[in-house]
Amino acid sequence: MNKDLSFYKEKIDEIKIELSKVIIWQESLIKSLLIALLSGGHIILEWVPWLAKTLSIQTLSKTLDLDFSRISFTPDLLPWDLLWWQIYNQSESKFYTKKWPIFTNFLLADEINRAPAKVQSALLEAMQEKMITIADETFKLDKPFLVLATQNPIEQEWTYPLPEAQLDRFMLKTIITYPTKEQEIQIMKISNEENKINKVLSKNDLIDLQSKINDDVFVDDKIYNYVSDIIFATRDATNFKIEKISDYISFWVSPRASISLIKAAKVNAFLNWRNYVVPEDIKELAYDVLRHRIGLSFEALWEDISADDIIKIILDNVIVP
Repeated sequence: MNKDLSFYKEKIDEIKIELSKVIIWQESLIKSLLIALLSGGHIILEWVPWLAKTLSIQTLSKTLDLDFSRISFTPDLLPWDLLWWQIYNQSESKFYTKKWPIFTNFLLADEINRAPAKVQSALLEAMQEKMITIADETFKLDKPFLVLATQNPIEQEWTYPLPEAQLDRFMLKTIITYPTKEQEIQIMKISNEENKINKVLSKNDLIDLQSKINDDVFVDDKIYNYVSDIIFATRDATNFKIEKISDYISFWVSPRASISLIKAAKVNAFLNWRNYVVPEDIKELAYDVLRHRIGLSFEALWEDISADDIIKIILDNVIVP
């Protein structure tokens, strides 16, 4: 690994230390945040309330000295509550545009499935295009721009499930569970402590690191072929002798999943002190990258088969290079 990436790897380790001051048990969340951040992707989280989602992303923003915004999605939310508002100045006979929470670096979209489809669409379009058009003006979103959207798996009343095409725009879907007893004891011990979070990297350093990971981490053709086999196993399971999953899948995984899996694997290789991707990187990230992209059939729901079950069958049967 070259000197530049070595320098950044040490900085990422420092960020992990800063995060560990206030986040006790969310190793999987920290890892997902770093992978999405360094690859330019977005995350959708599935977890119940009060599990430190706001604290996690807010602390990460402090280590990078970046802006953070949080918005609670509700059924009465309108697109301009998220994006912009035009204010008329009577003395000048002119409209001025007031920018709203989306103009930030880190955006926590809390319980995104509670907002109407128009609001969801406005956010997801901004995530994809990295810009917003208001009347005849176009505003570019700041770099980096990371959306952490949450869904509560328990409360489903008055919700608007995200369509499959919109879910596909999230690089990762991470599932967070409750802490263990030992972890909860540790949480109680530090709950009243005031920990100063130190800045570790600048915005320009972060953008440079994103570029270096994308350009310098090597992916062999065998890895590309391995990822392709995993994706195609969701589309034509008979070629991989796993016909049984065909009845459990209602729609196939898109090419965006392949791109996301490679990008995430590059970051994972970097976080593990390598400048090349290995099959273990793909296996490790396949669940987070694919679970929200696999459509479950009625038969799968009837038999209590989850997307993770299908991914495990695929990984167990696709030949590893």
